[in-house]
Amino acid sequence: MTDQSLEQKLAEAGNTVEFLRNQQVGPNVYPGVPGEFSNWRDEQRAWAETAVLFNQSYHMVDLLVTGPDAFEMLAYLAPNSFKNFKPNQAKQFAPVTPEGYVIGDVILFYLEENKFELVGRAPSIEWVEYHAATGKWDVQVERDERTAARPEAEKGYRRNYRFQLQGPNAMKILEKAMGQTPPDLKFFRMAPIMINGVEVRALRHGMAGQPGYELFGPWKDYDAVHSALVEAGKDDGLTLVGGRTYSSNTLESGWIPSPLPAVYTGEGTKGFREWMKGKSYPGMCSLGGSFVSDNIEDYYLTPWDLGYGIMVKFDHDFIGREALEKLDKQPKRRKVTLALDNADIVRVMSSMLQTGDKAKFLEFPSAVYAMHPYDAVLKDGKTVGISTWIGYTVNAGRFLALAIVDESVAEPGTEVTLLWGEPDGGTSKPTVEPHVQTEIKAIVSPTPYSEVARDSYADGWRSKS
Repeated sequence: MTDQSLEQKLAEAGNTVEFLRNQQVGPNVYPGVPGEFSNWRDEQRAWAETAVLFNQSYHMVDLLVTGPDAFEMLAYLAPNSFKNFKPNQAKQFAPVTPEGYVIGDVILFYLEENKFELVGRAPSIEWVEYHAATGKWDVQVERDERTAARPEAEKGYRRNYRFQLQGPNAMKILEKAMGQTPPDLKFFRMAPIMINGVEVRALRHGMAGQPGYELFGPWKDYDAVHSALVEAGKDDGLTLVGGRTYSSNTLESGWIPSPLPAVYTGEGTKGFREWMKGKSYPGMCSLGGSFVSDNIEDYYLTPWDLGYGIMVKFDHDFIGREALEKLDKQPKRRKVTLALDNADIVRVMSSMLQTGDKAKFLEFPSAVYAMHPYDAVLKDGKTVGISTWIGYTVNAGRFLALAIVDESVAEPGTEVTLLWGEPDGGTSKPTVEPHVQTEIKAIVSPTPYSEVARDSYADGWRSKS
């Protein structure tokens, strides 16, 4: 039935974990740009050594929120404080369910009085849409869909272009493109600038563990701004980054892009499931990996799991506050980076060069094969955490995994193992070939793995503090 709700779809599917693990979709796609402009090794190296231009214009959902109650509604949906939040600022927006589990993670831009924009993956945006439609607030929302989900006739444009200029030479290149010194902005602060005769909104931001700016504006100015940046960077090593490389940048910065939206169970989200269509993000996404539980709630994450505990502020009323106040007093897991053992990686890869049993294929540079990867992290044969992102970075010269582990194994230098591959030969996802599970040794390491990120980012989940 075409108008089936998410609640009806889940009831029809039966076991939610089995349903999600066998969904026929692989990892998130990055349309609109080539897989590689040069090669992914040089593209990774450039964000550490010179500068890169990420094109973020195509793969994220944008939601414009306007109206006299926009500020009040968004504050009610956010665990982090809106005290002193003003126009020309931005913040991470990671709403939780009434039970205290994370729904998703996007960037919230405070564009002007009564005007906001949320940019990122769909789960948080769908949560905001639901409350705008069913709540008491005088707000309007306007969704600008990511390219992959747009009608064919609308795939060539968006409301805004969005570029990320990042790396040691980023400021020098931006200065050339502007023809003057860029504004000295604090992290997550915005200002209007001029590039090639058009006004651009600049956000001080970083992605791959290096300083940078996110630059955005109306789609009609796409070519003018992009060409000016490319020209300005031609003598300073500016490198365009393709879709294949893009998804690996988070390995160094430590941001976990894939918390499963915690909306599949619970009375607190039942109204959302009844309102949301079965073809919404939660009804279409996929789970993958070696961590398997019959209970979908074992896949839910808290703000502390993601390193966002520092952002939770009990200075306002918000959905999930009571649950988070209780969780705040309980033992917590910690986000870490796993540096995977090179010899074990070679062993896994060498299994491809034989007939018979093979390990799950390790793709370069991103080895993620589902929209929500969950691999078991083991210590002495016991599950002590989950890995949620895995791939290779040439800047570290090894495979890394972003993981959430028990406090008992969170100290850097602790030896653990990553269980790689799915049980029983694998699920029916098209990205999963027949294989056998194997263990890969790993060393618990800091997050972010990039020392530059730990030293230079603003105080928060990515900094030493």
